[in-house]
This record gives sequence, C-alpha cells and structure tokens, in this order.
Amino acid sequence: MSDSDFPAPVLPQASATTASLHIAQLWRYPVKSLLGERLPTLRLVGNGVEADRMWGILDRSDGRILTARRELRLLFASSRLASRDLPVITLPDGQELAGTGPVTDAALSAWLGKPVTLVAASESDAACAEYFADATDDASQAIEWTMPKGRFVDAFPVLVMTTAGLRSGAVAHPEGTWDVRRFRPNILIQLDSEGWLEDAWAERQLSVGSAQLIPRRRCIRCTMVNRAQPRLDRDVNIYKTLHRTHRGEAGMWTQVA
Repeated sequence: MSDSDFPAPVLPQASATTASLHIAQLWRYPVKSLLGERLPTLRLVGNGVEADRMWGILDRSDGRILTARRELRLLFASSRLASRDLPVITLPDGQELAGTGPVTDAALSAWLGKPVTLVAASESDAACAEYFADATDDASQAIEWTMPKGRFVDAFPVLVMTTAGLRSGAVAHPEGTWDVRRFRPNILIQLDSEGWLEDAWAERQLSVGSAQLIPRRRCIRCTMVNRAQPRLDRDVNIYKTLHRTHRGEAGMWTQVA
C-alpha cells in the first residue's frame, strides 16, 4: 500500500465525508517506543504491518520491555528496517547499531545506564510493560499489563488515525502541537473535516490498496502523547484535552482482515 499510488480508502456505504479520503502518511516502528520511519509504502501481513514493533529493548533487571512511558529517552532514538530484515537503531549521538547481539546490547546499555538487551518479539513469550494510572503524573501508580504475543504492541496490531481527529484536538487545545508523531499511527488518513470521525468505522471493513482492515475500537491513550521528542516539547495538556473531550482516546485500534 502506498500513500500516493492507489485509490482512496473505501468504506461500505461511503458518505460525503468518506468519499474524500486518501492516505496522508504511512509509518512503521521496528523497535517499540523508538521513533519510527515514514514510508512511501507499507506491506501488511496477517497479524499487522510487516516488521512493525517486532523488536523491543528488554530491561534485564526486571524482565520488562522498556517503553517511553517509563524510559523517556527512548523517543530520542530512532529505528528503521535495513536489508536482511534487521533493525537499525540510531542513538541521539548519531551512532548506528545494526541488528541484535552483544555489540548492540553493550551500546544500548551504556546509553541507558543499565543492562538491557534488544530482543525479537518472534523469539519472546508474551511480554510485560507498564503504564501510569494517571497519564499526566509519572509519580502515579505504575500498572503492568501483558502485550499480545508475537509483536510488542499494546493491544491491536495496526493503528489508524485521521487528520480530522488531530484537527479536532488542535481546536480544543490550540496552544498545543498536535503533531502526528505524538500518536504513532501506522496509517494517517487525510479527511478534510473536523472531529474524531474514525470512531464510526468500528467493525466496518476498510479497504486500503489491496489490504482489508477492520477497525475494532478506539485507542486508549496514555502519557506517551505528552512526551517530549525531537522538535516536540512535553505537553501534558495534550492528554488532558483528549480526556476532557474524547475520554482519553484517539484513533482506531485495527486488525488485518
């Protein structure tokens, strides 16, 4: 699927609003919680986007997969997929780490100041991570949950959002920067309107290129949307606005049909 080379996404019984849909951006995040890569095309497989969140950084002290909820520095490194289906991590100082193994683990451990290992989801049991009870307070209770086996995703394998939803957030909190990178979708759909219109897509089939997707439910958001990353400052009012206007949810958790 491409963000420019195929017809617009199609929903059953398309209305005047759905008729103007087209793909705005496509994203993949090979390593969980690191910055990802914006791509001209994506390949979808049975359980999600190919190579998306297929690796994670394991904290050897407690056995959890690190996320930027707890380890804020992760959002200042990036990951991309190289040849031979290996992840390449770029650290904030520009150092590149190719694939898994002791060299990568040593560099990541030195950067984070604790023993960690880059692990593949395909070779791991269902992994544990954490979120905060209060998405605006990192001192609130940390709650553990188990991610689905096979990918380091929070709940569902694909995240779909629209520009209309982001526009709605910006209207409610105009001082904030409603950059799509805060929300980490795989597919951003251009929709020239305002509001979280993707909510209505739950359990309806969405055709994108040759792929058939089924949005299942609204994505429950956490402190990640507030986090600082390159060219984006920390802003807890992003989540507060979502909580006030949309029950703290944004975008649609989606499966590949």
